[in-house]
Amino acid sequence: MRKNSWLRILCGAGALLAGMTGALAADAARDHDEFEVSVANLLVVLRESPGANKQDETLTPFGKIQATLPDGREVEFEASWFQYLGDMHLRLVFDGSRRVQSASPEDLEKLQLSPDEALQQAVDNLRRRYGAPVAEPWSGGLMQVHGNAPELDSSYFLDRGFWLEQLRDSPAGVVAAVPRRGGLVFARADDDSAVATLRFSAAALFASNEGTRISSGLYLFKDGRWSVFQPPQKPAD
Repeated sequence: MRKNSWLRILCGAGALLAGMTGALAADAARDHDEFEVSVANLLVVLRESPGANKQDETLTPFGKIQATLPDGREVEFEASWFQYLGDMHLRLVFDGSRRVQSASPEDLEKLQLSPDEALQQAVDNLRRRYGAPVAEPWSGGLMQVHGNAPELDSSYFLDRGFWLEQLRDSPAGVVAAVPRRGGLVFARADDDSAVATLRFSAAALFASNEGTRISSGLYLFKDGRWSVFQPPQKPAD
């Protein structure tokens, strides 16, 4: 049975800085949450990059990130955030008791991990901590993927081993959508009806979950890699 006890939201840009600088470290302490900086505590989350349409899976660093804190202060920082595919980027994070905190490039250097190595470790940790992904029938020929942490279901898009297993039954490939953090669904690429249902369902889920949405595109997994199957929507003017 799917567990619903874990409900954690990713920190905002200000909270991401907590622990990176002395001033904001005090804010983190007041929040009574601690983040163990270790290989075993790495996780990964997917987030939206509005307007992007990256065509390959290489990890491209964000570089400097600018943000405005709740008190109005303007800050600039670097985190282990990477443009990933289509309109998605990924964030390497450390798990906490109530939320997560982004890893910095210095954290990865300290742990002697390249971004690709850190991503693989984060996926392994996700499986170990919150269960291996399970695919269950959803509707219209679609399959829904989940583990034991609903807010992290979308991260299983990054579990290449799981998708390679799906190709055993779908050698033509699978088409997947990641419209929101708690939503990851796919269809056989050779099932035209199911793919049509996926287009409609993914668009509806994306439009109705502005606060937690991830991607408006569709993605094809074939030959061991992901590619853009349907380009993401262009942002409204």
